[in-house]
Amino acid sequence: MGHKVVVFDISVVRALWETRVKKHKAWQKKEAERLEKSALEKIKEEWNFVAECRRKGIPQAAYCKNGFIDTSVRLLDKIERNALTRQSSLPKDRGKRSSAFVFELSGEHWTELPDSLKEQTHLKEWHISNTLIQIIPTYIELFQAMRILDLPKNQISHLPAEIGCLKNLKELNVSFNHLKSIPPELGDCENLDRLDCSGNLELMELPFELSNLKQVTFVDISANKFSSVPICVLRMSNLQWLDISNNNLIDLPQDIDRLEELQSFLLYKNKLTYLPYSMLNLKKLTLLVVSGDHLVELPTALCDSSTPLKFVSLRDNPIDNARCEDGDEIMESERDRQHFDKEVMKAYIEDLKERETVCPLPKSQRGSSMNTHEETDCKWDCVWLPVGGVFDGALYPNPRPQNAPNGKGI
Repeated sequence: MGHKVVVFDISVVRALWETRVKKHKAWQKKEAERLEKSALEKIKEEWNFVAECRRKGIPQAAYCKNGFIDTSVRLLDKIERNALTRQSSLPKDRGKRSSAFVFELSGEHWTELPDSLKEQTHLKEWHISNTLIQIIPTYIELFQAMRILDLPKNQISHLPAEIGCLKNLKELNVSFNHLKSIPPELGDCENLDRLDCSGNLELMELPFELSNLKQVTFVDISANKFSSVPICVLRMSNLQWLDISNNNLIDLPQDIDRLEELQSFLLYKNKLTYLPYSMLNLKKLTLLVVSGDHLVELPTALCDSSTPLKFVSLRDNPIDNARCEDGDEIMESERDRQHFDKEVMKAYIEDLKERETVCPLPKSQRGSSMNTHEETDCKWDCVWLPVGGVFDGALYPNPRPQNAPNGKGI
């Protein structure tokens, strides 16, 4: 008996499967429409969107209007793009910079840098201020074209060692943060010209490796806890401006004259009792600012009117802090007060540069190797200079400038 062969039309089978496929696609479409209208799906979408915005540090006000969340992807891209390149809002003093190479960020809603910044390795400048950012990421080493790192008034507590890979870095400003140390690798940034570590309050030393920074002309380490001039600073042979005011200095090193190019030296608000004779060897020094109340001796030649040196002695005010009327609360934080002090002193020094001379000696300064204010035929008037909400004594030349206050108090 042979095999039984069933003969049928293939078109029947094809029609059957096409019918099943159409039913399945219709079900998928219906299910998709149901999910689209589902409240749970909408909530999930909004939740993911909010999580992404928080991860990128985008403020809630940017995507939430009257309680409704705009989950538009274009909105997210627009917000992040504006944060990365603020082409139309550059300050006037930065007008010469190309915004395509500048990154700017400001505002306390920022707790970390946006993830997309990692891809912008062509950037040459970072300007980040007044944020809550605490960490500079290690991927900063990818920014080989970096020239300026301007990071003042943040919450930065640590600088990565990778910062030493920025061989083209010219300026580093980490003032008024929370740094307690500077990475030794910064000494590899051999083209660095300006270094500002002021106002960190807890910084006590600079690593010796910074001695390699031979191109540095400006160093500001004021408002910290330095007990001596760092050795690495004394080895910066091209240094022209040194601000080490408001620290814990008791004396200056005898080899301070190694800084042959030094032009401006700010020492006020320390505990210096004398200035070493080696300072007479600083032939290019034109501005010296000290706190006069503790000084008992200084080289007479520093006060010689024939020299180009402008010697300013500020008298420390007995009022340490500005307080409220009840005396229970300090009006400003220490960091804010220090920042205000620096701004006032900066304005004062700029004004001072326009004068021909200032008084060489404040009253009551005496010593075996110095003249006294009473013993000379003084041609200066003593007035008070307001600094940081309190008053420090300053000395103006006579005749007194029109904008100078009259008398010895205000």
